[in-house]
Amino acid sequence: MNIFFSLVQSRKKLTLFMLFCLISISVSNLKAQNVTLSHHSKSLKEAMNEIEKQTGYKFFYNNSQINVDKIISFSSKNEKLSSVLARIFKNTNISYKIAEKTILLSIKNNTHNPEKKVKTQVVSGVIKDDNGECVIGATIKEKGTKNGTVTDLDGNFSIQIHKNSRLVVSYIGYSDQEIAVNGAQTLRIVLKEDSQALDELVVVGYGTQKKVNLTGAVEQVTSEVFDNRSVPNVTQALQGSIPNLNIQITDGKPTRTASYNVRGTTSIGQGGDALVLIDGVEGDPSTLNPNDIASVSVLKDAASAAIYGARGTFGVVLITTKEPNKDKTSITYSGNFSMQQPTTVPDFVTDGYEYASHFYEAYHAWNNYSADPKNINKTQEFSLSWLETFRQRKEQGITQEWEIDPNGKYIYYGNEDYYDALYKKHTFAQDHNLSVSGNNGKLNYYVSGRFYGYDGLFKYNTDDYKTMNLRAKGSIQVFDWLKIENNMEFSNMDYHNPINVGEGGSIWRNIADEGHPSSPIFNPDGSLTFSAAYTVGDFIYGKNGLDTNNRVLRNTTGFTASFLENKLHVRGDFTFRNTDYGQTQRRVSVPYSTYEGEIRELSTQYNDIQEYKTRTNYIATNIYADYENTFKDAHYFKGMVGYNYEQSTYDGLKVLRNGLLLEDSENINMALGDAITTSGEYNRWRIAGGFFRLNYAFKDRYLVEVNGRYDGSSKFPTDQQWAFFPSISGGWRMSEEEFWNVKPEILSDVKIRASYGSLGNGNVAPYSYLELLSINTSGRVLNGLKNKYPSAPAVMPDGLTWETATTTDIGADFGSLNGRLRFSGDYYIRKTTDMYTVGETLPDVFGASSPKGNYADMTTRGWEITLTWRDQFQLASKPFNYEIRGTLSDYISTIDRYNNKDEKLSDYYTGQRVGEIWGYVTEGLFQSQEEIDNHADQTLIQSSSQHVTYPGDVKIKDLNGDGVIDYGNNTLSDHGDKTVIGNSLPRFSYSLNLSGDWNNFFVSAFFQGVGKQDWYPSSECIFWGQYNRPYNNLPEWHLGNYWTEDNTDAYLPRYAGYNSSLKSTTQTRYLQNVAYIRLKNLQFGYTLPQEIVSKAKMQNARIYISAENLWCWSPLYKHTRDLDITNIYGSDPDLTNGGSGDGQSYPQMKSISLGVSVTF
Repeated sequence: MNIFFSLVQSRKKLTLFMLFCLISISVSNLKAQNVTLSHHSKSLKEAMNEIEKQTGYKFFYNNSQINVDKIISFSSKNEKLSSVLARIFKNTNISYKIAEKTILLSIKNNTHNPEKKVKTQVVSGVIKDDNGECVIGATIKEKGTKNGTVTDLDGNFSIQIHKNSRLVVSYIGYSDQEIAVNGAQTLRIVLKEDSQALDELVVVGYGTQKKVNLTGAVEQVTSEVFDNRSVPNVTQALQGSIPNLNIQITDGKPTRTASYNVRGTTSIGQGGDALVLIDGVEGDPSTLNPNDIASVSVLKDAASAAIYGARGTFGVVLITTKEPNKDKTSITYSGNFSMQQPTTVPDFVTDGYEYASHFYEAYHAWNNYSADPKNINKTQEFSLSWLETFRQRKEQGITQEWEIDPNGKYIYYGNEDYYDALYKKHTFAQDHNLSVSGNNGKLNYYVSGRFYGYDGLFKYNTDDYKTMNLRAKGSIQVFDWLKIENNMEFSNMDYHNPINVGEGGSIWRNIADEGHPSSPIFNPDGSLTFSAAYTVGDFIYGKNGLDTNNRVLRNTTGFTASFLENKLHVRGDFTFRNTDYGQTQRRVSVPYSTYEGEIRELSTQYNDIQEYKTRTNYIATNIYADYENTFKDAHYFKGMVGYNYEQSTYDGLKVLRNGLLLEDSENINMALGDAITTSGEYNRWRIAGGFFRLNYAFKDRYLVEVNGRYDGSSKFPTDQQWAFFPSISGGWRMSEEEFWNVKPEILSDVKIRASYGSLGNGNVAPYSYLELLSINTSGRVLNGLKNKYPSAPAVMPDGLTWETATTTDIGADFGSLNGRLRFSGDYYIRKTTDMYTVGETLPDVFGASSPKGNYADMTTRGWEITLTWRDQFQLASKPFNYEIRGTLSDYISTIDRYNNKDEKLSDYYTGQRVGEIWGYVTEGLFQSQEEIDNHADQTLIQSSSQHVTYPGDVKIKDLNGDGVIDYGNNTLSDHGDKTVIGNSLPRFSYSLNLSGDWNNFFVSAFFQGVGKQDWYPSSECIFWGQYNRPYNNLPEWHLGNYWTEDNTDAYLPRYAGYNSSLKSTTQTRYLQNVAYIRLKNLQFGYTLPQEIVSKAKMQNARIYISAENLWCWSPLYKHTRDLDITNIYGSDPDLTNGGSGDGQSYPQMKSISLGVSVTF
């Protein structure tokens, strides 16, 4: 291990040295290309062709002026291009000019053979793109000749042509334009992006492929997804942008990220998320600078992901960072300042008397109208006389929120808004990025840095968030055949998360339980009230919190060697990544007062500090070779073979010491340590694999791809560590057939695809196949000590092996209306077999629980489509370019095999649709006692403490007609009156992206949502208010919306707390439709004209306004907007186990940003 760390340290030094060298080397002259010629009695044209071949430069000239058939003799050996040209054209009437990668030939002094003299004219102009930016290096040719020129740094050009000629203008990534001059002397030309050319190359495993030749299911988006957006991390920006890339972000905390799911439910055993690779190396996208990203590709089917074997079983996400533009050096700054606020804040009753009277009603009704409360939970006393005094004070307009009784005790009559005390009205964030890049063909470098700072949402002890990123990547062409590359990345994240010591948990749950509006936050002497100490008062005190630091250092060094005229490439790389995670938790008691002049302490058992530190050391290496060639202009072949090895070691240590010397202590050494608790964590795994890929295409018409990987994993027993996973795919470009006579206005670029493959899922814990012992501490004292003892190991599974996912995919791509409309769609079936789940139920005499094993199968069926429309029209004599891109996807998963002999509904069972919600059918609300008496016995559906049903309670349908409302044995064969009433999985996920630009202005809107999804609020969800617990907060929407004798058409039932007939009885009446549509991003900006920015020595400048999460609609909002539609998946996972109530978490944030981007 010491040797390993020495190597890592040495490599760090080497990396820094290489970066210094890459940045220090001056940009060499483009003209310093070397040429070797042996040219005897051959034409000038042949010599020019050889120079073009060796250097990549192109000659442009006028056939009527330049005699390229002239015979010359010439030789040179490794001579500079400029010197070769000077010698070739010496003593001739030909002059030359080198511009970018172009060599322009003309006649000296414009004199040539008078006999060939024709009428000519000079045409000049400027060429710009759709955004009004000047196009540098665009080619302008006189049609039918070699006469041409290129635009300069300002997009200007000038060319002498025959009168009445036509000009052809071309530039990479843009559609060619043919222009009739018609005697014009000045032209202004706007090039339109060629979407097909821009999308030509798609990043795939270990390389790129032409999009037209893809046979697998691959989707790619570019940096446009992240441009001008103020988001803390990549994941939050990527959500919704790619069909069937399912990212569920559960709250709006700046640290919040999510796993990447591709194509739905993966495995109910070990689970399985998509493999995320950053520049070919596994990484965490939440630590990545969004501004560094060039593209994101998602490999969805087995054919495209098979090259990664067991790691890519459930899809692969390839994130590629930016490379410098060729022949260009630039410095770019981009930054924005954003104002943020929650998308939703719960609208709770803040009138103390209104709250207290409903508390009494809910408590009294639950107790069959026969008992009165003595306290509002733990922190405020209650009596009917106090409630009557409160009513009188309210009617009299008395606003003082407290009184002091003769014993010095505080009596409260508050009207407190705890959320107003918790949240700022607005908070702010800032995002700054700086990058420097350059490329001269031999040397390229890209260095970037980012700082993102978020001021936090809370008024007190706020949650500061800061992250910094640094990237330095570059390459140097050591020889014509060898390129060395290095890519270093560093990120640092700091986050302060305030916590509560009163009952623990999150601030939102504590406010629900103890944030009573009837109790103010401060006493008249400024001390905290009892209710405040449990809730916002802890934040005001400002001592308790979790401080998290996460640092990642990664470096990849690689090489590319090219042979056989660039047809054979050998590539290799080595990566190390160190991830250091640290968390410090401090807990001290909170002072409060219930009597004048008397200070008490809440949670005196807490006076400790905890340090938790982990380190993950990861190394990976790849070496692979590919050969590519086309034979007889018809047979395209590409083959690749390679080897991959990865290793990860994880080590963690947690130490807690009590007895803090100071309440502000920030270090564990400042604790006396009367009680010390320690624990450790460790795991290590290795994977290795050999892989190959073969591609064949006949006349770009018939396409075949074969992939395979022989994978090994240390996570399995020795005899099960290795497995082979193959895949095959094919495509037919129907529109390339000779019989295809369909007009492109109707249909074009038609391709049918199909693939089949099988991949193993190695996502098991590293030591699942070993007998693991745990060491415990006895609760009994023997000889003055609590002794340690080992626990018996669990029973081991027999023959543990890979879960296997086999995917069949059929897809189609086509264009229409001359390519303005593009369609891509896929249908797939994925069968996941041998899932690692519970074993067969064993007799009690076995003495241990049944071991897990490969006991379950599942089938997932789904589809996805993408539609894109690109076009332009004239607006005020200027082109308005616009694009509409829509995606839609869906999937359904069904259990084919599972060990549930009794088919209990509390577990998976064979034939189940994953996500099913079983519940009762609600017929309405009882309107009278007679209706209750004539209905089936509903005693099990408890709406009062004595199981008495009252008018206004929910009325459950007796589906099986047995006269009793129940759930039978809760099995598939005997489920009583329960039935499937919904499904919790999202259906019909969609997105819509609208963008346009005109006269340097640009605008875009990105919508994202779900077409169908069911949700039943959990028991502790704020949806229920006092129906859950009488002392919980009272939602405003409940007022006047519950059943009374005068309001029999109400949505909510009779007002009663602890109401199991609602919160614990899943039923159709309160099953919520949480489909939604969200305006996720809206942008408007302006790119400054080139004639302005060029005066400031800038290449580009733009200003913009960008908004995130500006608007959202859902059927749920017909009842309440207390919850953001994406905050319904449990409680804060950082502070709770997720079960403290749906919506009890950090709110989603909406923001408006003002930004600028400048390139020099």
